[in-house]
Amino acid sequence: MVQAYILIQTDVGRAASVAESIAQLEGVALAEDVTGPYDVIARVEAQTVDELGKLVIAKIQDVEGITRTLTCTVVHV
Repeated sequence: MVQAYILIQTDVGRAASVAESIAQLEGVALAEDVTGPYDVIARVEAQTVDELGKLVIAKIQDVEGITRTLTCTVVHV
């Protein structure tokens, strides 16, 4: 299982609606609007790195109102 945090910047005033839309996607464990340099942070899970990439590129980045994403993969050292 591959897990990651997706840090998301949105258009002004769109954080809540983006977080709500992302939370409905399969593979998204949690999506919340936050304060700071990013507007939404989502925790996602996938079986492989390729599936994680497809989730981010084909589903999350397709949500209207998103301007930029940064994927931070969870590692266990």
